[in-house]
Amino acid sequence: MSLKNSNKPKSDFVRPKKHLGQHFLKDKPTCQKIADQLTNHQGCMNVLEVGPGMGALSEFLIAKEGLNLKFLDVDQESIDYLKVKYPEQADAIFYGDFLRIKIEPIMGTEPFCVVGNFPYNISSQILFKCLEYRNQIPEIMGMFQKEVAVRLAEKPGTKEYGILSVFLQAFYDIKYCFTVDEHVFIPPPKVKSGVIRCTRNERQKLDCDEKLFFRVVKMAFNQRRKTLTNSIKQLLFSNKLPVKFATERPEQLSVDDFVELTNIVASFLPEQENIEE
Repeated sequence: MSLKNSNKPKSDFVRPKKHLGQHFLKDKPTCQKIADQLTNHQGCMNVLEVGPGMGALSEFLIAKEGLNLKFLDVDQESIDYLKVKYPEQADAIFYGDFLRIKIEPIMGTEPFCVVGNFPYNISSQILFKCLEYRNQIPEIMGMFQKEVAVRLAEKPGTKEYGILSVFLQAFYDIKYCFTVDEHVFIPPPKVKSGVIRCTRNERQKLDCDEKLFFRVVKMAFNQRRKTLTNSIKQLLFSNKLPVKFATERPEQLSVDDFVELTNIVASFLPEQENIEE
């Protein structure tokens, strides 16, 4: 999947492309601070940087000892630039869309960490892809739109807590590391950014039907202003929820609560009920 390209990029600057959501980091202290958040959880030294762009963060990842680094970008201009800027890493620089490619040809079947300054417009999709590979990805560390980063790390009981908070916290412990101002990017985004670190927890699988779990969480939050009795009414088949859940709203439930709720819902389902998402 590696591209052999000996041609130098047309310039020493990659044009940020709006349709790719590119905002390139330009502040070295910020890049260093982000790189320092990588903990190599569970001793994982394999690292995939998604969307390295002009390699600002890459520079500080390369400087970290012992990492087995790979770089993946969907922008050919960035690929060409990186191969000239970091010729010793040329064989580890891959062209491809993280959301669509198979990971195995690049990272094999060994555990790997995912890092990056993730494009705001696809950051949630990147996390869903990571969830698919959760048993292979012990750590996710990177920068998101601040609103998204806060939501991911938020605990139950707040308006920020939502679908992705539950899904990600089911399998990862999440730490909001720090906020990044707009002026350290080219071009500057209109919002602040937030760096978070997600480290794999000990939960190998959920103690419930996982497909039904995802369906219950989505259905509940899609009508988050309603009580659970009303928001997941379609799954209750005229049964009543226990008092613990009947008048609660989804943002009040922890991951363990949603697991318990899923098992209750499962007991209501007809045997042939399709629980596909």
